[in-house]
Amino acid sequence: MPSIPQYTFHKTKYGDELLIDVVTLPYVKKFVAKHPVHTLTYYDITLITCGEGFFRINNREYRVNEGDLIFSRPGDIRHWDKDHISDGFALIFEEEFLLSFFNDPLFLKHLSFFQSDASSRLSLKGDIYKRILGLMKNIKLEIDAYPLKDRHLLRALLYETLMLLHRTYTASGNLSRSGENQQPVNPYMDKFAELVNSGFKDHHTTSYYADKLCITPNYLNEIVQKATGDCAKQYIQNRIVLESKKMLLYTGLQISEIACELGFDELSYFIRFFRKQTGATPAEYRKNADKP
Repeated sequence: MPSIPQYTFHKTKYGDELLIDVVTLPYVKKFVAKHPVHTLTYYDITLITCGEGFFRINNREYRVNEGDLIFSRPGDIRHWDKDHISDGFALIFEEEFLLSFFNDPLFLKHLSFFQSDASSRLSLKGDIYKRILGLMKNIKLEIDAYPLKDRHLLRALLYETLMLLHRTYTASGNLSRSGENQQPVNPYMDKFAELVNSGFKDHHTTSYYADKLCITPNYLNEIVQKATGDCAKQYIQNRIVLESKKMLLYTGLQISEIACELGFDELSYFIRFFRKQTGATPAEYRKNADKP
């Protein structure tokens, strides 16, 4: 069965386990040359310092040039123009690197640029571009220059980078629903999102997730509506549609195989569901998709 190649974090690249790194794009190109379409198991923040081209994250394509940042989360499907984007830095890290120190297990998920409905691109100019570039270089220098890696210092540099980017991103107007004045997200919403992300292929009903959370379906709908603007059922369906599009774009699976993979007992039901959500049949979407 065809699948999208996945790159994992090289945890022992420097000997002892280290879950953060900064690598140059020319270095990355050597590894993605064979599989320009791929996923990562870790977080990636790529800063373009030279060249221009496209960078696709999941189903959205961005035109990028010097000063642009691209954010990706574990599992996002990436495809970037390695022939025209000539240089830059990728700040990569595992969630565990921060969670082993911070008390907030949802810290990364609450950052504006890692929200599921946020744009994956941020353009930096002037002082903030120089500051973020300097932080990435400092992280790389700290890793490369010292045999004993100071994880506390590296966490501090990473935290400073993330918070500066969160502030800049929030001020940029990229957000669809996140912002500095946003009310705290109900903890049930975070847990619901995690459950859907891990179980959407097998469980399509609101009642299943409400039972897992030990709350009523009506209360779950109220929480999800307040947080996203959609009811719980539509949130689940959006996740199924997103995965459907990924599989149609980036795998050679037959549509019947995709339907089975996503928990649909009948192909005809999957086709009707996809057409109702997107306005096109799966075959039409695959045929008409504008692939880079």
